[in-house]
Amino acid sequence: MRLWSSRAEPSSVREMVVLPSPDAQGLCPRPQLVRNRWASLDGDWEFALDREATWREPEEVRWDGRIRVPFSPETALSGVAITDFFSACWYRLRAAPFIAADELARGDRLLLHFGAVDHRADVWTDGRWRGEHEGGYTPFALDITPTVADRPLDIVVRAHDDPLDLAKPRGKQDWHLEPHSIWYPRTTGIWQTVWLEIVPAVHIQQARWTPSLDRWEISVEIALAGVVPADARVLLQLSLGDRVLARDSYQALSQEVNRRIAFPDPQSTSTREFPVPPNHVCPP
Repeated sequence: MRLWSSRAEPSSVREMVVLPSPDAQGLCPRPQLVRNRWASLDGDWEFALDREATWREPEEVRWDGRIRVPFSPETALSGVAITDFFSACWYRLRAAPFIAADELARGDRLLLHFGAVDHRADVWTDGRWRGEHEGGYTPFALDITPTVADRPLDIVVRAHDDPLDLAKPRGKQDWHLEPHSIWYPRTTGIWQTVWLEIVPAVHIQQARWTPSLDRWEISVEIALAGVVPADARVLLQLSLGDRVLARDSYQALSQEVNRRIAFPDPQSTSTREFPVPPNHVCPP
């Protein structure tokens, strides 16, 4: 699958997705849309508890601990294992440079992804507030593209999660000091993978595949990000082994492509060979 425009600069629209073999293995947190330029930030971060949620800016924080991301501070694997009540906690990581000068020059963007942060997250990089997210069960990403390449990244995250707030979605997290009945211990802050990704200025943000055995077809919903040229098209090819099942191109309208793709007569193809939603790899 390729995103293409005849009028745009080649460097700004050059996204491609290829479909690996069914046994392809990968450790990317988003296995159905993998790009070559990504890196996990899981591991050892600086950490600080803010029991009463009094700090508002990174400059106020007293960094006096360490934590192993993505384990929540209540867990033993985090290296913190604090299970009593606290309203907020802070994280800081000084990461090696990731985006290169040539990537910046052609308009590439650097995204910072979080698998989940419970419950509200505020994020700063290089002393600049980048954004917020509320909801402890959903992934989110922020554009943290720097103005200068080859410079270390200073990432700070504030996680706010009032343990006594029973109004917010909490799954089965307990609001008592100790878990009781069917309730589980609390989970605060970062509890899923944190990772970096470099994308073109115009890129495929999401691809959703829905197969239908009854109609012997597969539908695809593709969401694009960036300033999409008026004549942008998505070139799509689906294959099973060496056999091409479908090949076509579709115009991108309002940053979306929604299509249903029909396949050959099912009498001539075993249902075991039906192309279920594949994994995708997006090389730069």
